[in-house]
Amino acid sequence: MVLRERIAQRTEALASAGLLRSLSPPSGIDLSSNDYLGLSQHPEIKRRMAEAVLREGCGSTGSRLLRGERASLSAIERRFARFKGSEAALYFANGYMANMAVLSTFLEPGDVVYSDALNHASLIDGMRLGRARKVVYPHCRPPSPEACEGQVFLVTESVFSMDGDVAPVPRYPAAAVIADEAHAVGVFGERGTGLVDAADVFLSINPMGKAFGCAGAFVCGPAWAMDYMIQRARPFIFSTAAPPAMAAALDAALDLVEGGHDLRERVLGLARFLRGLLADAGFDVAREGSQIVPLVIGDNFEAARVAAALQQAGFDVRAIRPPTVPEGTARLRISVNANLTETILRRFTDALKTATARKSAA
Repeated sequence: MVLRERIAQRTEALASAGLLRSLSPPSGIDLSSNDYLGLSQHPEIKRRMAEAVLREGCGSTGSRLLRGERASLSAIERRFARFKGSEAALYFANGYMANMAVLSTFLEPGDVVYSDALNHASLIDGMRLGRARKVVYPHCRPPSPEACEGQVFLVTESVFSMDGDVAPVPRYPAAAVIADEAHAVGVFGERGTGLVDAADVFLSINPMGKAFGCAGAFVCGPAWAMDYMIQRARPFIFSTAAPPAMAAALDAALDLVEGGHDLRERVLGLARFLRGLLADAGFDVAREGSQIVPLVIGDNFEAARVAAALQQAGFDVRAIRPPTVPEGTARLRISVNANLTETILRRFTDALKTATARKSAA
């Protein structure tokens, strides 16, 4: 009963601060997911994954070091490494696990790790496990690294998930750079390879549950680093391997992404169009940036109210509140995908103006 009362108090505190969450399935026009290229429902990916399920079954039955290894998983790792221009790749069940594995494996006591102030929670948690001394630097403005007895690392997203801006990775100071390409791979680059080049970074983490429309994440880098993770990365060693059929889905998605120049142009063009509409309507948004368009509202309750009004109007937009974003910066995270049109974005902008005007009228 003491534990139940404690949890009740914690829950009430969340409700009082406008931070209580609930689960809600998709409804309305998608302006909130990370399915940037619209591949999650692509018939070719679904067909090839379904065939693989019939051929290989649903579960992998064990970790990769036990009975979970499959030739198809190793093959897709080799293909993705070639795609990224890296020596090797290692596949994880999701991006959170990949970030935890990388940072808890390579960071050691005596090292220094520089971390962008707006890095994703999975990066922050991985650095905690890594036990290196962490230096948080102002967003996109890393300092010159100081000398230390150990190794110096720099950890950043390439496209920031909540602000949608792009990190100047090639201009970062000399350090072992670890870049999370979650919101860049598939969308940026001539072939969808993302924003970082293998020559500029030590490791890149490339989640597949966003622009690729699948699941899992590839860590890419030197072959010796991948080999070391197989030996030492606890999230790899002690996790059941991904379903083998996922390799077939990823292979199909890679085919589509590599040939998807028009899709990428469409997504980024629609994002520019939306940014222009919002700026012209008086909203504080940058006219240039990625496919992620943040509209900062500030107050937690107001962000939730505006999101609910937009949902009532048929647009699936969600309120993003602390701790996902800093205190006082609750927002709508508008996410542009290839299935949208300029007509839809005009309707959305009109609905947004109506929703935000209600507070002023009140």
